[in-house]
Amino acid sequence: MTQLRCIAVDDEPLALKLVETFIEQTPFLQLTASCDNAVEAMSLIREKQPDLVFLDINMPNLTGMELARLLQEQPGQVPKIVFTTAYNHYAIEGYKVNAVDYLLKPFSYEEFLRAANKVMQLTEEASNNNHHSVSADDEFIFLKVEYQWVRISFKDILYIESLKDYVKVHLDDSQKALLSLISLKALEEKMPSSKFMRIHRSFIVSLEKINAITKNSIFIGKTEITVGEQYKETFKTIVDKWLK
Repeated sequence: MTQLRCIAVDDEPLALKLVETFIEQTPFLQLTASCDNAVEAMSLIREKQPDLVFLDINMPNLTGMELARLLQEQPGQVPKIVFTTAYNHYAIEGYKVNAVDYLLKPFSYEEFLRAANKVMQLTEEASNNNHHSVSADDEFIFLKVEYQWVRISFKDILYIESLKDYVKVHLDDSQKALLSLISLKALEEKMPSSKFMRIHRSFIVSLEKINAITKNSIFIGKTEITVGEQYKETFKTIVDKWLK
């Protein structure tokens, strides 16, 4: 059985113990660490690379919401987040930082398990997508769109945008954009690097569809996409070859 590696974070000892207990009695969850503050949690997340973090919101110095925003800004795979809080006015903010679910204290094991199942479902669906690899000679990729596998020609792709746990594939010739349940990082690993490049934490672009380049961005048609700081050096190498 697939297990999700979890970290529990809460500054209330009883609340932290409850989450630890719920994790330990759930067969597909594995408790890898726990702590009582968001600053330590950030270090643990970097060290342990968990799949899921049960994160309290109201904590001193650094709140759970602030930690979630910081994680979104970091390169690499961001763990799934389920917020735990005694206050019900954080739901919209939780959505903005891509939280999978929001547990309002005091919550039951049934509510906890429902949130954990949601994370497991997203993880398994993304994993199924990853099993469909492409070779360097392929001119297309299959992605799961709703309830079917759709063949997408590389030549039709303009750029790919990250939307929470999904990617939005923007296509040429007025074709409707497609939404697929897979992370941008997982899709990046499947795309041929000779044709596509990640230039921002939220965007992969088709190199042959780039119409114009400025100091800090590229244009594909009328769409401007900023080149992220951590991607500028790699992208500059490609541009230098074009401009020789």
